[in-house]
Amino acid sequence: MYFFLSNLSFADICFTSITVPKMLVNIQTQSQFITYAGCITQMYFFILFGGVDGFLLTVMAYDRYVAICHPLHYTVIMNSWLCRQLVLASWTMSAPYALLHSLMALRLSFCPHVEIPHFFCEFNQVVHLACSDTFPNDMVTYFGSLLLGGGPLAGIFYSYTKIVSSIRAISSAQGKYKAFSTCASHLSVVSLFYCTGLGVYLSSGATLSSLSRAGASVMYTVVTPMLNPFIYSLRNKDIKRALKKLFGGKI
Repeated sequence: MYFFLSNLSFADICFTSITVPKMLVNIQTQSQFITYAGCITQMYFFILFGGVDGFLLTVMAYDRYVAICHPLHYTVIMNSWLCRQLVLASWTMSAPYALLHSLMALRLSFCPHVEIPHFFCEFNQVVHLACSDTFPNDMVTYFGSLLLGGGPLAGIFYSYTKIVSSIRAISSAQGKYKAFSTCASHLSVVSLFYCTGLGVYLSSGATLSSLSRAGASVMYTVVTPMLNPFIYSLRNKDIKRALKKLFGGKI
């Protein structure tokens, strides 16, 4: 669990570093200019780290499934080799997908001065400002959202279906609470990340205002990565014990 949490934390740091520093510079300098190369680069890394986040949340759901449904075999199934392979697979699947979107954006033609109604180079916003045909880009977006967004989400649902069945079989109420509490943090992060992320991308063709889309994007680009450490820390006895030991020793 801690191995996956460390990778999720690293992905969250990179995820917010793609948009927040540039946004703060724009606010400070009152200049909202970004180069074409900078916009494509921001787009690539945003999709990359967003995809890694989604896959890691799925891997963590599988980890919780093994811990609750197969507790006696947990250390055998979730060995260090499998954990490393799962994290590597998350990066391996996200990198080509981000590269595909970036290459698809390069084929589009734009006017000399384009104003993006967003606080970063969000892929759908950039594509819809193009002067050329965007149908191939829209198809890649929809199918990518269904496969790389809906696929991991389906895996999370399947894992928690098995988890709920196992929890219902536990006789004691204390045992049920203990089993469910190990999943509460993960469920909170998944709800924040997927409800806002998929809502923005799947509603790209709907009549959604730019302000509403930007507000929803703030949730999964800034708020969710910022809340992840608090959500996991406040519900983790080991981390709370370590913090008490750290601050208690200093006092």
